[in-house]
Amino acid sequence: MTAETQMKTDPGGGPFRKRPRPGELAIRGFLFFCGVLSIATTIGIVYELGKESFLFFGDEEVSFVEFFTSTVWQPQVGGFGIWPLILGTLYISFIAMIVAIPIGLAAAIYLSEYASNRVRGFFKPVLEILVGIPTVVYGFFALTFMTPVLRSIFGTSVVDFFNVLSAGIVVGILIVPLISSLAEDALRAVPDSLRQAAYALGASKLEVSMRVVVPAALSGIAAGIVVAMSRAVGETMVVTLAAGASPRNFTLGQDPFFGYILNPFEGAQAMTGYVAITANGDLSYNTIDYNSIFAIGLTLFFMTLGLNSLSRRFVKRFQQVYE
Repeated sequence: MTAETQMKTDPGGGPFRKRPRPGELAIRGFLFFCGVLSIATTIGIVYELGKESFLFFGDEEVSFVEFFTSTVWQPQVGGFGIWPLILGTLYISFIAMIVAIPIGLAAAIYLSEYASNRVRGFFKPVLEILVGIPTVVYGFFALTFMTPVLRSIFGTSVVDFFNVLSAGIVVGILIVPLISSLAEDALRAVPDSLRQAAYALGASKLEVSMRVVVPAALSGIAAGIVVAMSRAVGETMVVTLAAGASPRNFTLGQDPFFGYILNPFEGAQAMTGYVAITANGDLSYNTIDYNSIFAIGLTLFFMTLGLNSLSRRFVKRFQQVYE
């Protein structure tokens, strides 16, 4: 072996030896610290929620089975069924997704496939400005604009001042930029060779967009939708101001299903709305109302965790890798 060959193959000598880089080592250490800090913060939040929730379920007045099976939430009189709050949360989120998915996906397809670079550079930042608007502004927008519009269309005797439909529509408007931005990034990540191949086969612009690009970016689009749904589930101010402050208690088999339980024109209380309103009251530590906040928060945490886990499984199942 010649000296030149030994210099190239020996990692410990010659010009190919690893040189110390203190700056890179410091950056790696900082990134590691940030990762550990984020994990520790999550663990701390779960610990506090679990500790206070244990006090709630440890109370002799609270039944764990009743909490997850009863449909009456009235802690002041011993009603601890979480389903009215879950129903309000999911119903508002469902309406929001009906509003946000078509608008957000259509905007993403336009920006990715039809808009010029100049138009995209103007409209995408304008669309994302909606993310920076405080949610309390959206809440008052729902009260002062959306609710009067709904009452003028369907009648004041049909639509209550606080109603689920108004809150759901405005929450949908709130999460449109989130869906459009994530979906547009997924669409633009599709290789241009797929588009050119479809054009070579005689496909139109619409056919390429809907039958080639969208299916190829389906995993990223679906992940964005699930993230947006998690955002809708966790929204606080809009649902607190527009949907009302009273849980929609019901009895299965007695109350009409679409006339009351799923009536979008009546008010309902979401889980986040209950937490916000109850936390602003005069609460003492280790009381039923105080501890119920953490039990509901822990339930909401597991709901969003389930949605995020579903998103990851969906992405892994349908993800396509291009070279």
